[in-house]
Amino acid sequence: MTAILEVKDLDVHYGGIHALKGVSFTVEAGQVCALIGANGAGKTTTLRAISGLVKPSAGTVRFEGREVGGRAAHEIVALGLSHVPEGRGIFANLSVDENLQMGAFLRSDASAIAKDRDKALDLFPRLRERLGQMAGTLSGGEQQMLAIARALLAKPKLLLLDEPSLGLAPQVTALIFKIVKSIAAEGTTILLVEQNAHMALGVSHTGHVLEVGTLVSSGPAAELAKDDKIRKAYLGVH
Repeated sequence: MTAILEVKDLDVHYGGIHALKGVSFTVEAGQVCALIGANGAGKTTTLRAISGLVKPSAGTVRFEGREVGGRAAHEIVALGLSHVPEGRGIFANLSVDENLQMGAFLRSDASAIAKDRDKALDLFPRLRERLGQMAGTLSGGEQQMLAIARALLAKPKLLLLDEPSLGLAPQVTALIFKIVKSIAAEGTTILLVEQNAHMALGVSHTGHVLEVGTLVSSGPAAELAKDDKIRKAYLGVH
């Protein structure tokens, strides 16, 4: 297996708060990797440090062997790493189609963009019906679909997904996770941060557990899902 992402001894400070403390893990190419933990554990900060939205205070982030820690976010996107943030971050005043176009803003291969747009709309048929609609008028689930589809238009090799099920009804969550599996099956590597640890581990090959900025456990997702301590802490099993 080849690691597409290597995070080593990552530290992040927000003012006086030490948000990440020496976090190290790898993500293998072609796999889905889950990052789980309680609220405030540092999961979102980890993704933001990887994608260039937060500058690490120490440590390295290597994407396909290249050091990207501290580089500008748009440079990291251009290398093939897309980030779907918590809260979706769609452009509410633009149409669905315009949001999708924004995903491809660093690309100039018009025919390939059109093909990738079609592929994204095949994954999310609901968006195809709403191309001219203002994105801010979509339901929460549709906005999440749009955020993922927009990220796919950047043609990522690695997709960072932050809390894709946040605030969504169970049946919409199930649909989103089904699509996550489809994206992975097409060959896109995924690093998934998700409050719903049960579902996250269910679609992942490997998993890492964060507690208050420190990585406390790593392993195959199926093994983590059976671990008594993790089951009690994150899977609601007592």
